[in-house]
Amino acid sequence: MAAIASGLQVMAEIIALFVIGTGLLQNGIYLIQLGLAAAALIQTPPTASGGLLWRRYADAAPPIALLAPAYNEALTIAESVRSLLSLHYPSFEVIVINDGSRDGTLQVLIDTFELRPIQRHHEQAIAHAPIRGVYGAAHQPRLIVVDKENGGKADALNAGINVSRAPIFCSMDADSLLEPDALLRAVKPFVEDPERTVAVGGTVRIANGCTISHGRVLEVRPPRNLLALLQTVEYLRAFLMARLAWSRINALTIISGAFGLFRRARVIEAGGYTHGTVGEDMELVVKLHRLMRDKRLPYRIAFVPEPVCWTEAPEDLRVLGRQRARWHRGALETFERHRDVLLKPRYGRVAVVGFGYILLVDVLGPIVELLGYVLIPLFWLAGVLSTAYLLAFLAVSFTFGVVISVGALALEESELRRFPRARDLVLLTGVAVLENFGYRQLNNFWRLRGVWQYLNRSQSWGTMTRKGFGGTAAAPQSGGRP
Repeated sequence: MAAIASGLQVMAEIIALFVIGTGLLQNGIYLIQLGLAAAALIQTPPTASGGLLWRRYADAAPPIALLAPAYNEALTIAESVRSLLSLHYPSFEVIVINDGSRDGTLQVLIDTFELRPIQRHHEQAIAHAPIRGVYGAAHQPRLIVVDKENGGKADALNAGINVSRAPIFCSMDADSLLEPDALLRAVKPFVEDPERTVAVGGTVRIANGCTISHGRVLEVRPPRNLLALLQTVEYLRAFLMARLAWSRINALTIISGAFGLFRRARVIEAGGYTHGTVGEDMELVVKLHRLMRDKRLPYRIAFVPEPVCWTEAPEDLRVLGRQRARWHRGALETFERHRDVLLKPRYGRVAVVGFGYILLVDVLGPIVELLGYVLIPLFWLAGVLSTAYLLAFLAVSFTFGVVISVGALALEESELRRFPRARDLVLLTGVAVLENFGYRQLNNFWRLRGVWQYLNRSQSWGTMTRKGFGGTAAAPQSGGRP
């Protein structure tokens, strides 16, 4: 009996050490990310809005095609397109891809913008579902609408790439809002380093609670809904800290599908967006890394924190849970497709830092957290694990989380200052602490659901009900992945 108790104690200590050690490694990486992000912001502070930004970049800015896939967006599509057409950028076109909508999205566009069928030659560089028609308007030459059979977001983006003619395209969601100077800010790496830059990501922020009129965010306010508030802090940490940090060392493995700029020729060379995955945004970035590394060409995949895309966050637990499970499933699918990149010297920092991070956080993370939350308290209650192990686990799980969340918020306020009111910052600081006690654990449950769906090869996107920036609409889940 004593031998069994001793063996159980040894097993409990091994599991506890594994969980605590993995947690320390994750939090150590987060602290490094915070430091790298701070250094990047201090070294390259945001350019002021207005005439200075235009004078500095407008003359050299390349033409851009904005690709906006739309599926059942009839209630919001007209306002979204008007917002896109009013962006401040010297040369751009808006290509809306109607991906077989069933709710009259195409007819709303035709009626609103007085569209007519047009002949537009386009190459078939990337495979996609058949195009049924292309529409344009004489009084709005910047707008092109592509009507195609349903094939999913990746398929719609591939059709948009084929139809576009600009050297740079911007991938986004039709129901997101771009700040007026977002393109001019995001294109900076393409202007400053045109030979090497192949992709650039921008920040996605939560629009819930903000004052919005005619497709513009007039006043930035934190959401009134607690779930959206928690996501606001989560997005700040993910974009400002993680993406900016990995961009600094050229190990960025994801650019949000809600807002990203890509060099069209390189994307076509890489085969475009991959069908049969729900993580098409991450998959494309990894394919670009592989393409450039395999060709042994110098390149840069960057993240710029100033350009902002506003998206609506789910305010319902079921909807948010489906979204997060899908995101995690997409990360696992990408890791599986490109698992041979992991630790392979020819892929440099992407193989070690980028894929090592995915392995630690996305592949192992949910399982390790589950072991910690369930087994360590049980072992302690059973008396086979000392209090020191329990306290160490709690410190790793909660104390580090609070420090990192508050640190990311402090970094945002010190450098970007998106929240002008002091009481908003106090509220967000409280939320940054609160999210570690319940929301983070709930998120891990959703990630575990994503693992289960991945193992069962599910390809469902689910339906996400949005209030909309001016109504209520049901649409496929999208939004900027944090």
